[in-house]
Amino acid sequence: MAKVLIPGSFDPVHLGHLDVIESARELFGEVVVVVMYNPQKPSGLFSADERADLLRSALADSGGVQVQVHTGLAVQAATDVGADFIVKGLRGPADFDIEQQMAHNNQQLTGVRTVYLPCRVDLGHISSRFIREIAANGVDVGHLVPDVVAVALADRFSHVLGTGENP
Repeated sequence: MAKVLIPGSFDPVHLGHLDVIESARELFGEVVVVVMYNPQKPSGLFSADERADLLRSALADSGGVQVQVHTGLAVQAATDVGADFIVKGLRGPADFDIEQQMAHNNQQLTGVRTVYLPCRVDLGHISSRFIREIAANGVDVGHLVPDVVAVALADRFSHVLGTGENP
């Protein structure tokens, strides 16, 4: 079996992410999920550590999956953890165009190859950006994210419903 790295911002993690992570675990064995962030940029809705904690909670029953936080390039993270491959999830053709450029650069830099895994067709419409927007407007996203993330989003945006303070 191989060790693979799945990098992403995971802000927040959703069911499409979990589907790709589970597929990678079944195919390769050992999976390291890395929350990537740039310390020079705003952290997003959740901090990198919060995102990692949400991932750990969502993956609590998935053996063979580690979660880490990393700055820099995904290919550097792959080298640091000793990954044989980088795994990237694809929702559609637009994702492929962007990921293919990165895959070529990553392979030239370190020799680490990228493997693409499509998520299930019924999850292909989910994106973290849309989840943040929907949740910010007080609409339930529990059907798109793990329960722990739905709770965290409801808490983060509780001010929309008038039940808490603005974060």
